[in-house]
Amino acid sequence: MENENRSLFSLDGITGMLIAVVLLLSIVGVLTYFSVVTQAANANNFYKIDNEKEIQMFSTDSAKHVVDVK
Repeated sequence: MENENRSLFSLDGITGMLIAVVLLLSIVGVLTYFSVVTQAANANNFYKIDNEKEIQMFSTDSAKHVVDVK
């Protein structure tokens, strides 16, 4: 085997690994930021359930009983 065409700083080497790590960490950072913003926006969004005695277990109409208090 010839090792003349190998390069430490090619996309197959350290540079490619660093690009992959930075890309994955940036994706994790963006998703974390969006989850914190979403949680902060909905932390004070209270709701109540109307007519809880009428809610059936296997019904698609159960979501109609949830009312935002805002």
